[in-house]
Amino acid sequence: MIKVYAVSLAVGLLILLVLIYGGTLADNLGRPERDPDRWFGLRGKLVTGAILGFGMGGMAAEFSPIGFSWPIALLIAVGAAGVSVLWVRYSVAQANSR
Repeated sequence: MIKVYAVSLAVGLLILLVLIYGGTLADNLGRPERDPDRWFGLRGKLVTGAILGFGMGGMAAEFSPIGFSWPIALLIAVGAAGVSVLWVRYSVAQANSR
């Protein structure tokens, strides 16, 4: 399971970096059509948050000093992914209300 968490964490981080740096680059070059936010939208941000949350929660559960079994580690990872989705939804709603 550690490999699954590690891969999801790496993929989520890569997607997050593409979103941040791609958006910044598109804004600085004056090319809004190249902004990754247009491709991803809210659903893509939610998926990115879920992937990152799953990887981070799973790695934290696997390497904690308490000896969790893999089903408990999986539950913690799924819970972290759910909380990440809720946090991304809240953040996007706050950003859109301004």
